[in-house]
Amino acid sequence: MGSSLRATSSDRLSPTAERFSAGIATLSLGIAALSALSVGGALAIEHIGGVRPCPLCLDQRIAYYAAIPAALLAAWLAGRVPAAARVLLALIAIGFVANTALGVYHAGIEWGWWPGPDSCSGMAPIATTPEALRESLRNPAVVRCDAAALRVLGISLAGYSALVSALLAVAALTGATQRQSGR
Repeated sequence: MGSSLRATSSDRLSPTAERFSAGIATLSLGIAALSALSVGGALAIEHIGGVRPCPLCLDQRIAYYAAIPAALLAAWLAGRVPAAARVLLALIAIGFVANTALGVYHAGIEWGWWPGPDSCSGMAPIATTPEALRESLRNPAVVRCDAAALRVLGISLAGYSALVSALLAVAALTGATQRQSGR
């Protein structure tokens, strides 16, 4: 009777399976941590440094916001349902590939390589009536997407977002394509 309560060797993960799930979990936790640091840095630059983000900057944050809980869930699932963890990592990779493209697009706008969207790169409408002037004062114009608010070592924040997103996409893809052997 007591023997049924004891774990048998078949109930435990094999050493290979344990290393596999630990590797996926560690990778997922790294993705969550780097995503949190990236968006935390952006928020600090905005709220402490006073650098207002443009609409494209805000759009680039979405992948980081989504990746944090998804990567944490993938880390939790790594030892329980490895296939689900790999699917989550694949979705994270797709999100960061798209975010890399958005960062490159935004950086190209800042460098003048191509035009940006009219909503943040074009001319603001000129107030022609006192009411329109009051409205424009109540709702100030958006931050422009075609001027880098900050460059570090010659690279804008959009450029850094593209680089970090590419790194995170590779990391997530690495985890998504890992195959467990010996099971």
